[in-house]
Amino acid sequence: MTNDITAQISPKSKSPLKREKKKINMQKIAPYLFVSPFIIVFLVFSLYPFINSIIMSFQRISGFDETTFIGLENYKRLFADPVFYKALWNVTRYTFWTILILIPLPLLLALVMNNKNTKYKYFFRSIFFIPVLTSTVIVGLVFKFAFSKEPTGVFNSWLSYLNIGPIDWLNNSGTAMFALVIVCVWRWLGVNMIYFLSGLQNIPRELYECAEIDGASKWDKFKSITLPMIKPITTYVLTISILAGFSLFNETYVYWGAQSPDNIGTTFLTYIYKTAFSDGDFGYACTLGVIMFVIVVAINLIQVSVRGLFKED
Repeated sequence: MTNDITAQISPKSKSPLKREKKKINMQKIAPYLFVSPFIIVFLVFSLYPFINSIIMSFQRISGFDETTFIGLENYKRLFADPVFYKALWNVTRYTFWTILILIPLPLLLALVMNNKNTKYKYFFRSIFFIPVLTSTVIVGLVFKFAFSKEPTGVFNSWLSYLNIGPIDWLNNSGTAMFALVIVCVWRWLGVNMIYFLSGLQNIPRELYECAEIDGASKWDKFKSITLPMIKPITTYVLTISILAGFSLFNETYVYWGAQSPDNIGTTFLTYIYKTAFSDGDFGYACTLGVIMFVIVVAINLIQVSVRGLFKED
């Protein structure tokens, strides 16, 4: 009799527990299901190519099946390659000039846009942001014609009013770098301004009010409150600027293609592209990619360490 009663009661008493347990298990599994697409994409399209590139950098590859392990030969060749040093010099100069312009100038614009007395600030924010929405290839083509060596080119036309020129902009090292930096500044000025603006708007107004009570000047408030409070934003902008500088490709390819005169427009990526897809030397192209990765990581680690972001506050 007792067994019959237990058999009738236990399924009903356990079913809510089972449902609760199943619900808890699903809650534990759900986060992994949501992030699994990203993890799969990362493993297939990022981690696997990265590891395979490191392996290929130690190989001589001629075709899809003809691979030969050659140890450090590609790296020895790279350190004796003058085109590699030319590409390194070009991207270093480009990164230096873009950082020199694209950190202080967007910060200044963000301060103006964050001022409550600035009129039409939302309109100007949109105007500054529009360039990044345009296609890099189209922008490069437009600026390529603007920097034409012909007297009818836009910049040569402007210089003609000063009795200067015409200048062969894209066949001279200095003016070619100027042409690259101008495109970058025009395109990314608004984006960096938005980054700094978001940082400025997160600074508590009470800090400025306390400083004003203590008699702090505008420069004192900027130096002692604004700059320290937007330090993470500045570091982020600096980091992506370094990465963008060393991965420059679209603008140089539109200007000169894979081969520029005297390599004045050669960057790491254009050299990798030419080595892999024009020369068919995939092993050496992977070596260039690995070295580029090492350089970018090293520079960013140094700048982050110098700025003290690894230190505990």
